[in-house]
Amino acid sequence: MNLKDKVIIVTGGRGLIGREIVRELNDHGARVVDADISCETDADKGTYGLDMGSNESIDGLIEFTVNNYGRIDGLINAAYPHTKDWGRYRFEDTPFEHWEENVRLQLNSVFYIDRQVSLVMERQGYGSIVNFGSIYGIVGNDFTIYEDYGGTSPVEYCAIKGGIINFTRYMASYLGKYGIRVNCVCPGGIWDHQREEFVRNYNHRCPMKRMGNPDDIAPLCLFLVSDGAKYITGQIIAADGGWTAI
Repeated sequence: MNLKDKVIIVTGGRGLIGREIVRELNDHGARVVDADISCETDADKGTYGLDMGSNESIDGLIEFTVNNYGRIDGLINAAYPHTKDWGRYRFEDTPFEHWEENVRLQLNSVFYIDRQVSLVMERQGYGSIVNFGSIYGIVGNDFTIYEDYGGTSPVEYCAIKGGIINFTRYMASYLGKYGIRVNCVCPGGIWDHQREEFVRNYNHRCPMKRMGNPDDIAPLCLFLVSDGAKYITGQIIAADGGWTAI
């Protein structure tokens, strides 16, 4: 995967998976724009303080990248914005306003940044976009893994990730003539100090008997923005230890 001097934007670059993507891109010689709400905008460091909930902030990120690097070779959408009460509600108790705001933050923002970046890539005649779906955008939820402690999976999550998956297919079909590739990575559960009961139930259900780690996901993203994937577009690729295979 030769990524030397490729200009790659990573949204959510300070997040659980985003940090590993940024690290590996840097190790492979890419010129990374680390875009995260916790970043301070600094051209010398290649960081941008991105608010995915703001179209103006997204426009600013694109302008920042083009002004400082001259082009955008790749975009990896690893940002995961959500409301403070994320994951609190069971299906029957989910307020519509909660659903509406999380769809805006997670799905609408992906549409906007993908479209705006694609306009730059159209002018270039090339580019690669990697969106993030989930196993729960591919298959239905297994609620038994939450039973031991009464947890749940947010209803809006499956709708958002399913929407991102088919939006990826749409973009790949529409933008292929411009030399733009669009693919979607769908991680399984990523270990992040979850409750012991959840981890035990998840591991029992997963063919590989473990949760994923960020370094299970990052190499796939690097491959998809590299020239090694130059004929791959419109693909929904699960990195899930076999979860969606059974």
